Amino acid sequence: MTGDLGLVAALLLGALAVLALSYIARWVLLERRRARAPGEVAPGLVPSGVGFVTNFFDTLGVGSFAPTTAAFKLFGLVPDEKIPGTLNVGHALPTVVQALIFIAVVRVDPLTLVLMIAAAVAGAWLGAGIVSRLPRRAIQVGMGVALVVAATLYIMANLGWIPGGGTASSLTGGLLVLAVIVNFLLGALMTLGVGLYAPCLILVSLLGMNPIAAFPIMMGCCAFLMPVAGLRFVKAGRYELRAALGLALGGIPGVLIAAFIVKQLPMNWLRWMVAVVVLYTALAMLNAARRRPAASGEAA
Repeated sequence: MTGDLGLVAALLLGALAVLALSYIARWVLLERRRARAPGEVAPGLVPSGVGFVTNFFDTLGVGSFAPTTAAFKLFGLVPDEKIPGTLNVGHALPTVVQALIFIAVVRVDPLTLVLMIAAAVAGAWLGAGIVSRLPRRAIQVGMGVALVVAATLYIMANLGWIPGGGTASSLTGGLLVLAVIVNFLLGALMTLGVGLYAPCLILVSLLGMNPIAAFPIMMGCCAFLMPVAGLRFVKAGRYELRAALGLALGGIPGVLIAAFIVKQLPMNWLRWMVAVVVLYTALAMLNAARRRPAASGEAA
């Protein structure tokens, strides 16, 4: 069994390395065709700082999508309709680094790990094709609702309503089928800006797994699905390049410092702060969607 775990982990790590290199090459190729001016490419300090902070706490299990969306709204960095794509494109490489670390360190049943990752990737591929074609108002409404859900999850974690989980490192039978189905849906929702970390942690805990097992699962899922989804957004042009580059360049150092130096922090106070900020951002997003038809002369 240990040999199987080691072989699967090695194959996943190799696949992640190949995927990351392919993602970078494809991203560069697609952008070179657009012949952007130099000023449109430089990431800037603010997006890089956002990438560092959000990926630092992402590595510790907080999640990066909701806090990054809040920062984008606060600083006016990214138009609402381009936020989902920017999140998936920019956070892809830092998340790959997270997955490389946690898949190598934390042992999980190989069948459970591979099937849940495959389900999330399939969901993301399908979801990205839909979200990349959605109009601005639909994305505002979808992200507003998603952020309300994210804030609720943060509050549940602080109040201790999220189950503590069991000790299992694998799933079998009907529980495994259920986990695969739910993870497919979570992968699709990732493309709308709904972070997978908190829902995945709740899922594996409800099914009786050790919550530590959620880290290689949720990070592996995101590391494989985000490059897949991200390239669809890049191809469609539905993302902000400077912000995405900032997330990537600032995010990787944040991951390494969190994983190898800090390792653990008391997170309750941070989750309360993030919950408040995310809830405010959700209401602002929904309010913008509500006001837009009247402002643009569209029919309600």
